[in-house]
Amino acid sequence: MKRLAEFHLSEQARIVSDQIPGKRSKELLRLQEEIEGAVVSYPKSIPIAISHAKGAIIEDVDGNRFIDFFACAGVVNVGHCNEEVLEEVTRQQKQLIHALDFPTETKMTAITNILNNLPASQRDEFKVSFGGPTGSDAVEAAIKLAKLKTGRESVIAFTGGYHGMTSTALALTSNTAFRDRLQNLAANIHFIPYSYCYRCSFGQHKETCKMECARYLKNILEDSHAGIPKPAAIILEPIQGEGGNIVPKEGYLTQLIRIAHAHGVLVIFDEVQCGFFRSGEFLACMREDALPDIITFSKGFGGVGFPISGLIYRKSVEAWGPGAHIGTFRGNQVSLAACNGAMDFIRRYDIKSHVKEMSTYLLNELEALMLDCDYIGEVRGEGLMIGIEFVKDRDTKEPYPEFVKQMRDECLQRGLIFEVGGHFDNVIRFVPPLIITKKIAAAAMGIFRQSLNVTLADTTIAT
Repeated sequence: MKRLAEFHLSEQARIVSDQIPGKRSKELLRLQEEIEGAVVSYPKSIPIAISHAKGAIIEDVDGNRFIDFFACAGVVNVGHCNEEVLEEVTRQQKQLIHALDFPTETKMTAITNILNNLPASQRDEFKVSFGGPTGSDAVEAAIKLAKLKTGRESVIAFTGGYHGMTSTALALTSNTAFRDRLQNLAANIHFIPYSYCYRCSFGQHKETCKMECARYLKNILEDSHAGIPKPAAIILEPIQGEGGNIVPKEGYLTQLIRIAHAHGVLVIFDEVQCGFFRSGEFLACMREDALPDIITFSKGFGGVGFPISGLIYRKSVEAWGPGAHIGTFRGNQVSLAACNGAMDFIRRYDIKSHVKEMSTYLLNELEALMLDCDYIGEVRGEGLMIGIEFVKDRDTKEPYPEFVKQMRDECLQRGLIFEVGGHFDNVIRFVPPLIITKKIAAAAMGIFRQSLNVTLADTTIAT
């Protein structure tokens, strides 16, 4: 069996250009700006033009190599161009590519793989349904199913939540900057606080917390004067991604399910980014053995970047019949083959254990950096979904997005890429492929540490 190091282009960054972006990248970025729509976003903060990638290493058109702690927004969980997954893909491409929603052995294997990763005591209670190819499509389907089942219209979402860019998905996303010019999205969406312990909406600390955030939902559902009609469902990410890689307090998910079910409200967990072993478990909610009524999935389930999405839901909430929710590219055969290949790879190389090992290493390294940097307010994470929140002062917790912006730029120049998120764009988000090696992780931390020292020494960024 191969070592994980063999699934990467290298285990180090390599910068050969005088500056990033290099000459050829600049040319392609300039061309992109001229002929591609203005909604392009990632190259604005990570200005490179990609040539190829393997594992956790991306090479640009100028020959620079970058350590990828972004994983294309958490998509390539088993690495870029994983050859063992691509073997499954190639076999499928020669046999059958598109089959609408007809049954195939490939699809039935994918569904069985998904269900078999649920707890044995509950897997028979669930089924799988495929929709359009994006996470937003899965969210749209989940809300539709909840409304059909309950006959109710309103939905409760959570602050810091991100669920996609289509109409209903965007209405459920808390960042108002995405929708301040769009006044006719889905109606009857209401937001309540998430379990964000570092910035508790109820002014509590770990020592004083009585899970007020969960009790707030209980109060809303029980108080006829709360102003929120009884909802069809609540929807949340078991670990928030764009909100800042926020891991809720242990027991929070279980309490929400208990409270919602006591009032006849369905629970939807959006596992689009935090699912598919990113937390170290198949689904992030399995950290608490807290399975909801409906689970959305996408991203990593496509193995190495093939588009796929769908729902895992309890048979008891089945409320639609043939054709009630369709989509031409639901359950694409090549994407399903990639999913099966990724599942096999994860079992073969015990990626679950590997994720936990790499997580421990990175969290320990980052917590050690806190001793040398007063601007790191908190290091948090589960599995390989890690957030580093920067503040100007640890007591006031005033956000420090300027520091984070310079950190991202300094790291890019040295060969490390990552995404920035959080309520105030002050959180560095580590979301690398799950197959990173210890050597790659150490190289990434070396770049991060060097960039931190340069940023700290920059008097123009100092408070």
